[in-house]
Amino acid sequence: MDNYWSGFDSVAYALYDKSYVYLFNHPRMKKNQQNNYQILNWDEQFIGCTLILYNDYPTAIVNIELFENYESLYSILVHELFHGFQYVKGETRFANEILGITYPLTKENVELRNQERANLFSAVLENNIIKKKLYLNTFIALREKRAVMFKNNLLYENLIETIEGPAWYVELKAYSEKTPIDYKSVLKKYGQDLKDKYGTTSDIRRSCYSSGLFMCLLLDEFSPGWKESFWGKEEILYDIFKQLSDDFIKISNVGISSEIEKIHLKTLNNKKEFIYLLKVK
Repeated sequence: MDNYWSGFDSVAYALYDKSYVYLFNHPRMKKNQQNNYQILNWDEQFIGCTLILYNDYPTAIVNIELFENYESLYSILVHELFHGFQYVKGETRFANEILGITYPLTKENVELRNQERANLFSAVLENNIIKKKLYLNTFIALREKRAVMFKNNLLYENLIETIEGPAWYVELKAYSEKTPIDYKSVLKKYGQDLKDKYGTTSDIRRSCYSSGLFMCLLLDEFSPGWKESFWGKEEILYDIFKQLSDDFIKISNVGISSEIEKIHLKTLNNKKEFIYLLKVK
């Protein structure tokens, strides 16, 4: 995994189904002399695909029943192992989830945010270096405008990107290595969330994964050594990324498109319906 991120070492991991858990690389496990793993009966500690502390040691867990092919299973495992790597590195740049719950769904924020993400997607997929830099600089200009308007809540986005962006980055690297799909198609697959305007608006947290990933990919292009000094600092991923800007672009007042008007209304209505159902229960 060192080829995905320098120094990336594996913590423990467990692959499981509804009956059994196959535990690997755990310092407290009883090792099978032939296969170097331990088989356990499933219990409620193993739910979802995530990172847990199993017997006080970071352990990536993946439900093998959720995946139809090897490359998807493998890449998700690498993603969760990276969260274990972050734990070992002493990562502290986590978001206050209250800021996510109270996130301001104003029309202006939704419009600017969707424009921002479209430029980020185009910056990665564009081959012409001049156009690529224009998309990159426009993304940064839009983000800076939102930083003035929605400072506290933008901090939430920035921190989610800092944690989940690199995890999605190594996931993409792992998936690309194992899949027969060409690399550009893999980029489009992982970038589809950036172009999903409703998904971007309705699930702020998850939408930050792809924006963090695409910033990592552009940093690889323009500042290849960025990962070497990523740990042990308060500087967020976006702070590193915006140093790539070489042109100041001023974003004037942005009009709200009819599409965004509809998406904004739909999101608010769905949120109200969800809150109502919670109260009824």
